[in-house]
Amino acid sequence: MSRLTAPNASLSPWRRRIHDIIFEADTTAGRLFDVMLLGAIVLSVLAVMLESVDSFYLRFSTWLIAAEWFFTVLFTVEYILRMLAVRRPLKYAFSFFGIVDFLSIIPTYLTLFLTSDAHYLITIRILRLLRLFRIFKMARYIGGANLILMALRSSRPKIIVFLFAMFTMTVIMGTVMYIVEGPLNPAFSSIPQSTYWAVVTITTVGYGDVVPLHPIGKLIAAISMITGYAIIAVPTGIVGAEINRHMKMQGDYSNQACTNCGAQIHTSDARYCRICGEKLTTE
Repeated sequence: MSRLTAPNASLSPWRRRIHDIIFEADTTAGRLFDVMLLGAIVLSVLAVMLESVDSFYLRFSTWLIAAEWFFTVLFTVEYILRMLAVRRPLKYAFSFFGIVDFLSIIPTYLTLFLTSDAHYLITIRILRLLRLFRIFKMARYIGGANLILMALRSSRPKIIVFLFAMFTMTVIMGTVMYIVEGPLNPAFSSIPQSTYWAVVTITTVGYGDVVPLHPIGKLIAAISMITGYAIIAVPTGIVGAEINRHMKMQGDYSNQACTNCGAQIHTSDARYCRICGEKLTTE
């Protein structure tokens, strides 16, 4: 179980207590809090899903709306407590879970100013169930998720180059198809419309709503389809290589939570927070 160290001494006793309950899953109170929180998340998402069913909404609209506001207020209080339980609230606010927590409560308040349908976006709360891995000490799965995230970050420059190449290819292919098909085929009436066809074809989606009629156009389409299958392996290979590289560097992960910014994914041998650099200790 994690303990507060000297650098965290500025946290008052009641804030330290809130941190232990909200951020730590190794205590009885913390585990109970997280289990109750996950139950509330599931119920709130279920209520929103049922609200979209006309038969349920006509019969239970009052209860469903009341449940939505109840859970929103509950999660708002929880979000505020999380901000109070760390020394640097902005660090937590802009972390992955901090952003998810904020996005899970804001849609309901937006309905006061925007369209009422905006509240359906609170289904994003389902992302908060990722805390399930921490609560039930499934740290190895957290480590696996973190491995994929690191691999994607490392692959970003290569992926950007790949996407730029794909964008260039689709524009060129769309332009060629416009020249070949445009005069005779209204489906290729403009370069943007032809580019849309190129995107659908090269990505092997193949909606079939735009098809070439000219023999040369069909030949270009066949080449595009074969090219699409060939390039599927490119991003897979890039990310796969990065995953393999990070697997060699990866260690075990613990449930340690930083009292400074709230970050919760650290290697078992970590001594300092990977986000803010705050000292970590475990007993």
